[in-house]
Amino acid sequence: MVIVDSSGWLEWFTDGRLADAYQKYLADQDNLLVPTIILYEVYKILKREVGEEKALLAVGYMKISPVIPLDEMLALAAADIALQENLAMADAIIVGTARAQNCKIISSDSDLKNQPNVDYIPKN
Repeated sequence: MVIVDSSGWLEWFTDGRLADAYQKYLADQDNLLVPTIILYEVYKILKREVGEEKALLAVGYMKISPVIPLDEMLALAAADIALQENLAMADAIIVGTARAQNCKIISSDSDLKNQPNVDYIPKN
């Protein structure tokens, strides 16, 4: 199982320069987990950039894979991760989710590139 960070979903949904690099992960929906924070980030940015209809279509596609809610256990674990590793809230939630689910993160977010469970796809 893998978690594709918001950066990857946005590249794919907007046919960005890295869309092909994320294709193999995002097309395999049986192998994907979607933390609710990623659902939030992708919907928010797509709604702002391309409109509500396309944002809702993207969310519909994302929800085919299991959506992992932010519960109290994960919230506390993410807070600890944020404090220990100096990560922003969303990044800590994503890292915490990946650790709890024992899966990799696929991302182009430079704040995550040094995490041991991250496969980093550089933007350059």
